[in-house]
Amino acid sequence: MKTHRGVLAALSAAALLVAGAAAPAHAAPDWRPGIPPLATPWTDKVGPKNALPEYPRPQLTRDKWQNLNGVWEFAEATAGQAVPTGQSLAERVLVPYPIESALSGIQRREDRMWYRRTFTVPANWKVGSGNRLRLNFGAVDYDAKVYVNGAEVATHRGGYDGFDVDVTDALKGAGPQELIVWAEDLTDATGQPIGKQRRTGDRGIFYQGSSGIWRTVWMEPVPAASIAGLKLTPTLTSLGLTVNAPAGTTVKAVARDGSRTAGSVSGAAGAALTLPISKPKLWSPDNPFLYDLEVSLISGGKTVDTVESYFGLRTIGSRKGADGKLRITLNGKILFNMMNLDQGFWPDGLYTAPTDAALKWDLQQDKAMGFNAVRKHIKVEPDRWYYWADKLGLLVWQDMPSGNTGPLPEQWRDQFEAELHEMVREHDSWTSIVAWVPFNEGWGEWDRTATGRIADAVQAQDPSRLVNAHSGVNCCNSKGDSGRGDVIDFHQYLGPAAPTPSETRVAIDGEHGGYGLKVSNHMWFGDGQAYEMTPDKATLTAKYVANQTDVLTAAERCGISAAIYTQITDVEGELNGFFTYDRQVTKMDLRQVKAINQKIVREADGSGSSIPQPPPGTPGLEGIAFWPLDGTYGTLTPVGDPAFAEGHNGQGVAVNGSSQFLDAGKPVLNTATDYSAAAWVKLDKADGAFQTVVSQDGPANSDFFLQYSGADQRFAMSFAGVRALAPAKPEVGKWYHLVGVRDTVKGELRLYVDGELAGTATACLPQGAPTGNTVIGRGKYNGNPVDYLDGTVDQVHLYDRALSAAEIKELYASNN
Repeated sequence: MKTHRGVLAALSAAALLVAGAAAPAHAAPDWRPGIPPLATPWTDKVGPKNALPEYPRPQLTRDKWQNLNGVWEFAEATAGQAVPTGQSLAERVLVPYPIESALSGIQRREDRMWYRRTFTVPANWKVGSGNRLRLNFGAVDYDAKVYVNGAEVATHRGGYDGFDVDVTDALKGAGPQELIVWAEDLTDATGQPIGKQRRTGDRGIFYQGSSGIWRTVWMEPVPAASIAGLKLTPTLTSLGLTVNAPAGTTVKAVARDGSRTAGSVSGAAGAALTLPISKPKLWSPDNPFLYDLEVSLISGGKTVDTVESYFGLRTIGSRKGADGKLRITLNGKILFNMMNLDQGFWPDGLYTAPTDAALKWDLQQDKAMGFNAVRKHIKVEPDRWYYWADKLGLLVWQDMPSGNTGPLPEQWRDQFEAELHEMVREHDSWTSIVAWVPFNEGWGEWDRTATGRIADAVQAQDPSRLVNAHSGVNCCNSKGDSGRGDVIDFHQYLGPAAPTPSETRVAIDGEHGGYGLKVSNHMWFGDGQAYEMTPDKATLTAKYVANQTDVLTAAERCGISAAIYTQITDVEGELNGFFTYDRQVTKMDLRQVKAINQKIVREADGSGSSIPQPPPGTPGLEGIAFWPLDGTYGTLTPVGDPAFAEGHNGQGVAVNGSSQFLDAGKPVLNTATDYSAAAWVKLDKADGAFQTVVSQDGPANSDFFLQYSGADQRFAMSFAGVRALAPAKPEVGKWYHLVGVRDTVKGELRLYVDGELAGTATACLPQGAPTGNTVIGRGKYNGNPVDYLDGTVDQVHLYDRALSAAEIKELYASNN
């Protein structure tokens, strides 16, 4: 963010460029690259003369600019050290690669550092004679000070946002000018936003940090009155445009479709303008059409500045599908966002891709694999990454980089929020970005109410996009759901997660998958891990296809609008990529990957047409099985010698809470469709122990539990981990009538107590066919018999359909 306090820090909004000559690096020719543990296909293509030479700011370009990437002098700095003005530094670093990277030539970390070089301003730029010289930094991690000819011209805090400064008044004559940059990066020793960076990687999910200059540095001449920034907000028929330029000037914007003028608008600088587009063409992943945009600044009747830009017409929002579930829309149409998780690390450049072709390559693979979206995971990329996402047609969910995983220290909270809003401000014109994600899995989160407030603030700052207040709200260090934002986001490995949308918020699987494969000679540490390892490419591919098939089921049944697979490449010790960390080996059969991804996008349309309707079931209230238990077990087999006792109607069966139950000898219920279970029960105790009244054994757990939940001390109709709960604790020694209902069409469990609806729970995913016996008086969990009933059970009914509320009330009355 632009927190500049230097004497000449009259800073403008993000500036951008397109083509120009690279400035020579004024340093001794003794720079040498380090040797990375792994080399990418682009490692050997990087050198002093071609260190990211492309124009770094594609959405605001000028024809005159000069790239300052290349070899700079470098030295470790100490706290309080004087600025080394006029002094040659001992080492050489290749900018803009972070110093920990092999490509930098330093390949070690330092808390503090100096960079030094000289530059010469081209005479035809006419700086000082009507034009000013603007110096631009894509990013410096984390605190930075900039000196020109010994004068401090800017200070900046924040490792993920750009800054710029007018250095005209610090120039001396027409010859070489000295440029010195000081940087300090304490990484996880502080509360600063760092994402996955650590001073030392943990061989797990946190990686080697990236310090110092890590994005392009460049300079450009600008008129005294110039365009400092553009804010572009598209609709389906027009472009909202605000031009950051001096008050009292006028702007003119012209949109072009090739050689055709598609629209134009003129108005005051700083005003919110609307540029209507004739015969509009919409941007989408299938057709990422982009308009060219020329913006001119007029002062005193003369054009004093002109910049080039571009935009796409698109909207992002939500609406209910035919199935009644709220879903994400692009351009007003439901579109499932099938995403790849992208963390943006490179074995040779760490945070900085070795070349622009490499930066583009990852996104090209996403498209080739049938993904239509990317989650940029707790990192903010250089502008050209978003440019390629715009050009290739990929929706982007943009995370805010977190601090450490624990709650942010109070003194860092304002800084976190300031950097979050600066991230939104700097990136609010990219066509591809459709959602902001302030928090991930509770990392850095300090208070649920504050999370909701922050989500509201981002939504107010940018109402044109979705706000996902908290990715993985069900996980890890989360403070719980604030209820704010546009998205309910669960993580589940291996998953997928299957939250359901509300009336106002869509639901997504924020992370799933994570299957791994070791590839010899292509692992950062020579070894690594994943959420589940596989032995070979075929097995890994089969696991992926099966996992993604479950994603489609979750989309159709539960209504998730997006899913995010982990991840595009291996990263250090994480081996769960489609590609190895060095991008040298493809780990899956990408034809199968593409086929299942495209099937998800095509069929997860909210139509509800794929959900099978349950059969009508057996009519009447007796059901497919009825055990009165009035002095006889009927078809049930007693286990552990339970006894008959006084029941609700006549006799019932008393069980001892430790070893006694009744076994039907077969699966009575088809758990793959609708069913209901009813029974009278009287508890002899109601403490913290679970007690199951009726269940049916599954492979590892009971397919369902009609139970007393000891964790909640309430009655429940449950699956493992899902409970429809009654509102109050039952009384010991009192008879209750319980009915549990499984409704596959609504995707829920319902519990009725004494004829009245007592609780519901979402259970949208289908169950498998039955495999085990129906039992009365115990459950099954992790393969073991558990949750024995301590009490008396009577009048057990089973139904092959979902009983209606009226039927349940009638059943209760008839037995009462």
